[in-house]
Amino acid sequence: MIRAGLAGIGVAVAAAPLGCFVVWRRMAYFGDATAHAAILGVALSLAFSMSIFIGTMVVALLMALTVSVLSGRGYAMDTLLGVLAHSALAFGLVAVSFISGVRIDLMAYLFGDILAVSRVDLVVIWGGAALVVALISWRWSALLTSTMNEDLAHASGIDPKREQLVLTLALAITVAFAIKVVGVLLIAAMLIIPAAAARPLSKTPEGMAFVAGIIGALSAVIGLRAAYVFDTPAGPSIVCVAAFTFLATSVFKGFRSSV
Repeated sequence: MIRAGLAGIGVAVAAAPLGCFVVWRRMAYFGDATAHAAILGVALSLAFSMSIFIGTMVVALLMALTVSVLSGRGYAMDTLLGVLAHSALAFGLVAVSFISGVRIDLMAYLFGDILAVSRVDLVVIWGGAALVVALISWRWSALLTSTMNEDLAHASGIDPKREQLVLTLALAITVAFAIKVVGVLLIAAMLIIPAAAARPLSKTPEGMAFVAGIIGALSAVIGLRAAYVFDTPAGPSIVCVAAFTFLATSVFKGFRSSV
């Protein structure tokens, strides 16, 4: 339980600032498509006997780059993301079925298996989280400027496409190490829900990222406790707690507006 809690907090620390940019840029479906592609990365990793972290990160990054390239070629973004997300998930599941001699628990990859996190997994999770936080912190000002106004970014000498690539890389890294904790189908939820819940409680972008991190970490700890008490799946329980937090902050926002 201690390792599971530390793993959940590690994911929350990385997902908080990244999730804020996902919310601000309205990239929710983009994050979902990148996460779905991770199953194909799992299949390739098992087929070539390499690290799941590396396989999922490479495939997630390729998916994100493919979306970035095709988005300016006349395809509607929601249609493109829908096609790529579900196609990658389907191809990954089919590819997994062809792998012989390896016992695969697909439920663990789809919904996470946080209770099976090892010490090595913790090192990978916290190492990935540190890398994502360092990357976002390094480009924070440029990312914020290009998110608010691309024309202002160009005038300030900032290339919005380069900042988009930074976000893409950070998203791929997060997907790669979070798959063990919450699984492919719930990664986008941990990116979006804590950030959305933090929005009514924050007055500055930095404050929103900090509050999102707190909400994500508390969701992980409380969700694990709830899973233990009620004998429910750990990953979905964490997301449920985050969803209840979002509901509470939304009610608070509505109450404050009416007053």
